[in-house]
Amino acid sequence: MHPLKRNRPLRRIVLASAATVSGMVLLLSLKPHTAPASVAAGTRSPAVSGSSVPSGGAAPSRGSADAGPGTPSGPRSVTGDTVQTRWGPVRVRVTVEGGRLTDVTAVAYPQGNPHDQEINSYALPALRREALTAQSADIDMVSGATYTSTGYRQSLQSALDSAAR
Repeated sequence: MHPLKRNRPLRRIVLASAATVSGMVLLLSLKPHTAPASVAAGTRSPAVSGSSVPSGGAAPSRGSADAGPGTPSGPRSVTGDTVQTRWGPVRVRVTVEGGRLTDVTAVAYPQGNPHDQEINSYALPALRREALTAQSADIDMVSGATYTSTGYRQSLQSALDSAAR
């Protein structure tokens, strides 16, 4: 029998397996072209975009307070420090009324690409819930959003410190 006409089932199995694995790797490495829905309610688009802040710490801009209407026990909004993270700035605004945290809003957060938007669409509402429940910056971090969670906690703490003054 001629050597080229001999059945080689093992060779075919190996080649078919290699082709299948290669195809799966290529398929899984594709990125979707559509951007996910915008971040859920309770967050706003960033007020600080393109800030030139050194990486790895709190930004030089300090928190600012907006006195609310009425007496000192009335609602008071305070914006925390801008914290520069690896993926972009994070800044939080809190509303304090009668010594209680009544609202937390992310005013700046990473959203430069669809991956950032996807992460923040679930991370920011979870961080907001945690902060309102804990009534402090001692909140759990969100898995998969470590840098955003760290920046959120730091900005939240600076806002709460400013509100206490």
